Amino acid sequence: MFFAELVNRYKNINEELDIETTRKEFDKEFKRVEAVSNNFFMIYQRFLESKRNNHTDTANSASTIKRYEYHETILKDFQQHTKKSLHFNKINSEFYNDYINYCVTVKKHSSNTLRRNVGLLKTFLNWALENNHTYNAEFKKFKSPKAQATDEVALTFEQVKAIYEHDLSEKKKLERVRDIFVFGCSTGMRISNYSKVTKNDIEDGCIKVVDKKNNDKYLKIPLNDFSLEILEKYNYKLPIISTQKFNKYIKEVFKELKYKHNIKKVTKIGNKVIETPIPFYDRISSHTARRSFITIMKNKKIPDKVIMEFTGHKSLEVFNKYYKPNEDDKKEFMMDVWSKKVKI
Repeated sequence: MFFAELVNRYKNINEELDIETTRKEFDKEFKRVEAVSNNFFMIYQRFLESKRNNHTDTANSASTIKRYEYHETILKDFQQHTKKSLHFNKINSEFYNDYINYCVTVKKHSSNTLRRNVGLLKTFLNWALENNHTYNAEFKKFKSPKAQATDEVALTFEQVKAIYEHDLSEKKKLERVRDIFVFGCSTGMRISNYSKVTKNDIEDGCIKVVDKKNNDKYLKIPLNDFSLEILEKYNYKLPIISTQKFNKYIKEVFKELKYKHNIKKVTKIGNKVIETPIPFYDRISSHTARRSFITIMKNKKIPDKVIMEFTGHKSLEVFNKYYKPNEDDKKEFMMDVWSKKVKI
């Protein structure tokens, strides 16, 4: 019956029905998948290879692929934690609830991290569905957790200057990491961009590079006292370090500089808000530099459009998420507006 309908369908559209097309139509109709598809992580490897080999899609940047690779690790950890092998035909609401609960209670992921990982999971499952590794489309019903405005920290200009001027000559590893961090603070660049800067990228007093995350963006960032001095210190070849090691060592730098006071970290899990005191140094990462640059520039009343040209942001909504005025800034802003004193 189905074959007869199939023949008529292709006859009506005046297209040839060959053996390969017939096989695919039958697989689709009767929901057959490749025999190898019972190996969840073998298919995940195929997915990763397809991402690595697709150089035409700008969404497949090196940083994005690393996120997919890390997400595979999370899924493997989840499988080990639950002691239940992952199978495509078991990707249902029960799996999803267990996965969310694991990420929140065991991995301690924030709402934003959780939302991102759910997106990565759904992208993989959708790819598997489109490539006939599964017929289970239950994942399309999964609702992503709501995004939460993060409470990440940003440094003041005075803090950046103090960190840069602190003597770390006896601890060369920390000195190099500190210098890289301050370079990020004074340029607003991502570590993936400024770690590749060479003397050939300097023209007319500006750093001119293509954004590593988005090849459509061309960055032109004027040098300043800090960035130029650091480039000259290393003869225009900044120390190369992986982001993972950088994030580890920069915490040691801040710990060395006595940034040990606790600050409150706010995490939202569902409708529950959890406040946790964490040492200041433990909140510092490579992204703190970019966030600090944007916050310092905005506090100096530099127009958003100018800052966005330096950082490469196209979306004002995304850009504004990086602005993190501290408590002293907020108090100063309030007094500037609501002071009874006459301003001359």
